Amino acid sequence: MMKSLLRVATLALGPWILAATSASANVYPMHSGWQARSGCKIADPGSIISNSSFNSAGWVATTVPTTVVAAQVAAGEFKDPYFGMNLRSIPGTTYPVGMNFSNLPMPADSPYRCGWWFRREFSVPAEGGKNVSLQFDGINYTGEIWVNGTKVADQQQVVGAYRRYEFDITKWAKRGARNVIAVKTFAPPEQALAINWVDWNPMPPDKDMGLWGEVRFLMHGAVVVRHPSVFTHFTDASLKTAMLAVTADLTNYSEKPVEGLLSGTVAGVPISMRVAIEAGQTKAVTITSQQVPRLAIHHPRVWWPAEYGAQPLETLTLKFSVGGAVSDEQTASFGIREVTSELDSQGHRLYTINGQRILIRGGGWSQDMLLRESHERLVRQFALVRDLHLNTIRLEGKLETEDFFNLADRNGIMVMAGWCCCDFWEHWKDWKPGDLDIAAASLQSQILRLRGHPSLLVWLDGSDNPPPAEVEQRYLAVLKEAQWPNPILSSASAAPTTVTGQSGVKMSGPYDFVAPSYWYQDTNKRGGAFGFNTETSPGPAVPSVAELSRFLPQNALWPPDNPMWNYHAGGGGFKNLGVFNAAMTNTYGPAEDIKSYVRLAEAMEYDGERSMFEAYSGNRYTSTGLIQWMLNNAWPSLIWHLYDYSLVPGAGYYGAKKANQPVHAQYNYGDQGIYVVNSTLKSSPPLAIKVEVFDLALHLKFSKTVEAVGMPNSSQRLFTIPEGAVSDKSQLHFIRISTTPKGAAASSTNFYWVPQKLTEFDWAKTEYNVTPALIPEVMTDLRKLPAATVRVTFSRQQGSGIVVATLQNTSEALAFQVHAQVLDAEKHEAPMVMWDDNYLELMPGERRVIRTTATEAALKGRLTIKVSGWNIPPVEHAISLTSAKEH
Repeated sequence: MMKSLLRVATLALGPWILAATSASANVYPMHSGWQARSGCKIADPGSIISNSSFNSAGWVATTVPTTVVAAQVAAGEFKDPYFGMNLRSIPGTTYPVGMNFSNLPMPADSPYRCGWWFRREFSVPAEGGKNVSLQFDGINYTGEIWVNGTKVADQQQVVGAYRRYEFDITKWAKRGARNVIAVKTFAPPEQALAINWVDWNPMPPDKDMGLWGEVRFLMHGAVVVRHPSVFTHFTDASLKTAMLAVTADLTNYSEKPVEGLLSGTVAGVPISMRVAIEAGQTKAVTITSQQVPRLAIHHPRVWWPAEYGAQPLETLTLKFSVGGAVSDEQTASFGIREVTSELDSQGHRLYTINGQRILIRGGGWSQDMLLRESHERLVRQFALVRDLHLNTIRLEGKLETEDFFNLADRNGIMVMAGWCCCDFWEHWKDWKPGDLDIAAASLQSQILRLRGHPSLLVWLDGSDNPPPAEVEQRYLAVLKEAQWPNPILSSASAAPTTVTGQSGVKMSGPYDFVAPSYWYQDTNKRGGAFGFNTETSPGPAVPSVAELSRFLPQNALWPPDNPMWNYHAGGGGFKNLGVFNAAMTNTYGPAEDIKSYVRLAEAMEYDGERSMFEAYSGNRYTSTGLIQWMLNNAWPSLIWHLYDYSLVPGAGYYGAKKANQPVHAQYNYGDQGIYVVNSTLKSSPPLAIKVEVFDLALHLKFSKTVEAVGMPNSSQRLFTIPEGAVSDKSQLHFIRISTTPKGAAASSTNFYWVPQKLTEFDWAKTEYNVTPALIPEVMTDLRKLPAATVRVTFSRQQGSGIVVATLQNTSEALAFQVHAQVLDAEKHEAPMVMWDDNYLELMPGERRVIRTTATEAALKGRLTIKVSGWNIPPVEHAISLTSAKEH
């Protein structure tokens, strides 16, 4: 009987957990009151440590979830590990800089070679269900679990970072009395299915050992309800009828068969079914619309991705009753939506949501490097994703919390989830007997908890490489048994498999800087705007000087090629910004100091991100998907983000945001065409689109205005700028596109600086990270722009947290890359200040009004608004927190 229950206990936990925690009195989260200590410093066994008489004086007080190093940092044992190279001062951080520590053994002198104990005392109510179970959402990497002096599980049973566990502790729990739980966690060895940071950032010296997921205990009857989910199928393209199916797992904790009633409601529709369960059995129960015709929902509220429609969520309630008494009940939310995918005529992977083609536009996601959790931080990040007009997040490993997926559901942000590359997850030739079982159990855990979330788009069995046939077949069997309702990819790369064939996606780079025209010039299906690119990027993302000073000391700010600066780049082939810096010098000219370096970097980042997203968006549906590598960072970084670790949007953020406007007019570097792109499912209002071409001296060389309507979910070519529109001999020209919807007072402006001769790429020397420039484009004439002056006024809307800035060019010169910032008392940028436009260009005499969408919480304390730019003197004003007066 115990063997059977332990098998059941290792099954994954599902999306009911969060809802049950908030709705059920029989779920008891165990967040606070923990203590941690190194096993090297404790001679006592778990039977003693988990006894109520044990003296835990001197242990580190902590909360759970946490890793060991996160607990030590919170307790003040180490200085901010994210500043400078402080991380290297933590004992055990002796692995070579830039190496993937997950693939290396723990150093002999590391304090994390020992297991670390986590201990907590808790009370079990005298009244409640007859059974008590203990749940763990994530233990990295192996563990021993003790309750009141008895070992509940050992390292053979608790192994795998992404497995979730439930153990029956009824016989050891003391009702109405003090209980003790003690968990000894062990860091992953170099060959383990654990948590890996690849080349994104360093790995902490404990390899993220600890209780990184939630812990709770539950009280219930003999039969429990787990993983309740609802799946949707629409009968036709009208979406007028949704056929729903409800599924859940029922586990019988008792030693005899049980028969009872499973009942509940699905979006208000009552359902019920009598179920018999053998002793110790887990049974998957599914109720379909064929069994209950009322589950054919007419005129349903349909869930859509962001900007394609609304995100209504329905409620599922399920309870299992025996003899009229409720044994267990759970609640979950779900969305009525259906995801499908196919290979188009060119072999590209195309996704449809509710029958509509969707261009996937997203970014690669990272958790905090110490796996620290914050609901407020997640809420803010989803606000940034929505502001960027993205619709997807890709998780390479880093299979986030329930809070994350619930927020994705509510915000309409789809999720690509799957395993990580570059470590034991893809080192299949090194797998030992039992490793495939751990991988399959990990997959089962994650699929059962994720399958009911409407935000889930696809599961990836591999990342950089597809698994071998034996592994892929095992994964597919798990996915089928767990009733995964969405598409599956063998990997994020183009490599086919003998089991599932072509993936229809590519992972062809680049990851480092390429000129903006790359995305159009590439016609050989590398990283250019063809197909579905699961990870690619124009490279580094250098924050503002104000942000650099958050994590780099002043003496490390210049020059930008020193050990401390490079430590905040990446690993592997990204240990420095050499490619980016060379492109800067060749295209714009060398930087003289940190201020000029950042100014040049911001222009490159804005132009690069805008061009990449515009190319993929404008080439729909020859292009079917794009994942920017990356969206965010695990710690303060100089590469691969659209907003930095402090949640401050950078130049690349605003370039991407401009490109992803729901209705957007843009220039094509490949054919010199002007396009209008509509990324919604509705026609745009009539648009007046004015295109002007200027030389460096702002002489107008070409002008044309057309009227157009952006058709739904489309890219339309309006006309081509004629050859020779600019006949002067300057290195570059400017293209200004103004889009004014009918009846609107203001226009959206899109401004390009285009070289007379585009970069000539050395395609034959393309590597995974970059295609080098054979002859780089030259735009050093931008350094000759005459000085401009911008007059700045602003107002603050009381109670809304919105700052309105009015910018007017009062000179006869172009004001280039005008950048508005809100600075705090330490002159760092205030987080979450999202301007509706930024890094903009103002023609002589032009007036532009821009607004933030910041919250009041983000704009607190002594603040300064600063406006600076390529060729304008900076302007600063203090912001009044109590007055809405204009300054």
